[in-house]
Amino acid sequence: MTQKKAHNTCSVVIAQNKRARYEYFIKQEFEAGLSLQGWEVKSLRAGKANISGSYVMLKNGEAYLFGATFQPLIAASSHVICNPMRIRKLLLNKCELNAVFGRVNRESYTVVSLLLYWKNEWVKLKIGVAKGKKEHDKRTDIKEREWQLNKARIMNLVIR
Repeated sequence: MTQKKAHNTCSVVIAQNKRARYEYFIKQEFEAGLSLQGWEVKSLRAGKANISGSYVMLKNGEAYLFGATFQPLIAASSHVICNPMRIRKLLLNKCELNAVFGRVNRESYTVVSLLLYWKNEWVKLKIGVAKGKKEHDKRTDIKEREWQLNKARIMNLVIR
């Protein structure tokens, strides 16, 4: 009898877009691969990435990541031209692309990047199909978060 090996599915976060959950209601999330160059992978391993101002654009049946910054390392090759703001192609299957296209075109949603992380040896980007929040929605979220913190403090005092 042979036993199957359990795959190690640990993931390490490289960069996170914390502002996205504050600015948008995330309706659906997808995991996408990234088409990267060698110097970009090296800079990701060093943790030199920023996706806070990035967004996803859908064009010609494909998805692209705009606005993400991957800072090149000082020891990068001299024969490679490093563009930190390069447009990167997202790798999604046809079913996922159709779902994203349908939401964006019919229901006027937007696609934002949420999380950049390692999944085994692959770089993955978690993207979210989202709807923008109004100012009053943001205020209610803040009130709810503060209430949860106060409730936890009160419960801590009662238990002691």
